[in-house]
Amino acid sequence: MTSYQEEKLLVRSYFEALERATPKQVNDVLEEFTADGYSWRGVYPFRELKGAVAVAETFWIPFLTSVKKVQRRQDIFMAGTNEVSGEKWVMSMGHLMGLFDEDWMGIRRTGKMINLRYAEFHCVEDGKITQTGLFVDLIGFMLQAGVNPLPPSTGSYFVYPGPRNHDGLLFEDAPETEGVKTLNLVNQMVNNLSELNKSGKMGCPPELLEQTWEEDMIWYGPGGIGASYTIPRYQMQHQLPFREGLKDKKFNGHVCRFAEGAFACFFGWPNLSNTPIGGFLGLPGGEVKADMQVVDVYYRRGDKLSENWVLIDIPYWLKQQGLDIFERTQAVMNPIL
Repeated sequence: MTSYQEEKLLVRSYFEALERATPKQVNDVLEEFTADGYSWRGVYPFRELKGAVAVAETFWIPFLTSVKKVQRRQDIFMAGTNEVSGEKWVMSMGHLMGLFDEDWMGIRRTGKMINLRYAEFHCVEDGKITQTGLFVDLIGFMLQAGVNPLPPSTGSYFVYPGPRNHDGLLFEDAPETEGVKTLNLVNQMVNNLSELNKSGKMGCPPELLEQTWEEDMIWYGPGGIGASYTIPRYQMQHQLPFREGLKDKKFNGHVCRFAEGAFACFFGWPNLSNTPIGGFLGLPGGEVKADMQVVDVYYRRGDKLSENWVLIDIPYWLKQQGLDIFERTQAVMNPIL
């Protein structure tokens, strides 16, 4: 059985050091735990960064300056071997909770508690973090601060819980056989949807989902889309608006995909490409092809998928079509007169 204890301990130590650090100390923490040539991928407007200094100065220092006394509230912590390229990765998912005391990216401070939903992937090699994918739900953050940059969502957005059985913190390694079951099920589901995309069909028969999903599945989508409960409501509130409002849907593959125990996760760069024809997110179709960076985290119960936490870099998808929601928020909420 492959052990991931060293990798898990390294990432947990990194998280603890980062939580203790002041903004002035963040660069030292990253320098300690990351390798030379460290590569970082994040949502728009951060995107791709190289080296600890760039990551500290671009994301962590501004965030920790604006949101004080941040706690990492983990719901899922897991590790595994990347099915795509063979490295060991560790994934953490949950919320970064703190006090929103200074404006951030044009979003006005509230002086109140706020949660930044995240999924963070770390590739660990030779005792150092060599790659990171940090996906955060910036639209969800905006909604908590009273700013809605999009039309009303089809689902319900709130501070999402972790897995129903509260068993997502896999600090001890889970049996490999369970992870194999989970990853096989996720891959079956992905392949089903890829074949549907190739067919050019816009809808999706519920029977296709029922092959891999529980009837009472829960889909926790990003701010701007929201969460849905049960297959019928998921189809009504997300899947069909997505499938019917976008054409030329193409799956591009994943950077990282692995499972441990009853959990699986992946992200792509980009996962998907598509062209909006109108209706998705309540927006008109501009016929501009755009890429989507997506994170999926899955929970298997028995032989079916039960829960799915999803982050989509919607701001980047919109930016490719000519709308920068952060520039617009800054201009509308904090105008220079």
